[in-house]
Amino acid sequence: MPALVAPRPHPAKPARDYRDLVEPGLRTFFRIADKWGLDNEACRTLLGSPARSTYFRWKAGEVGVVAKDLVERLSYLLGIYKALHVLLPNPEHADAWVRRANQAPAFGGATPLERLLAGQVADLYVVRQYLDGERGW
Repeated sequence: MPALVAPRPHPAKPARDYRDLVEPGLRTFFRIADKWGLDNEACRTLLGSPARSTYFRWKAGEVGVVAKDLVERLSYLLGIYKALHVLLPNPEHADAWVRRANQAPAFGGATPLERLLAGQVADLYVVRQYLDGERGW
């Protein structure tokens, strides 16, 4: 009977460094946050509630290794902003939309910002999906 040979372990995949995506994404997010009139706590919530020190480093442009969750959040938030500016070509109307009560089932009379600030990635997804539906995507 041949001797059993244990399979060689596969080398662990190194963690992906998302800085090339996150640095410009965060710069853009902070500009959007200004247009939406968001305070630091609202921004932290939208970004996944990082530690305050981490958040302020990001705001200063100092980005280290980050979780994939942040990449996903930024993707949804930037997509929401873009969709709003496609749907509502007047920039003031597009930026004010997040603060207006909305009777659509996704919001139930609350503002889209309230839904976004629930803190879960799924809430960002729902708002993005709603806007993509309005765009006919």
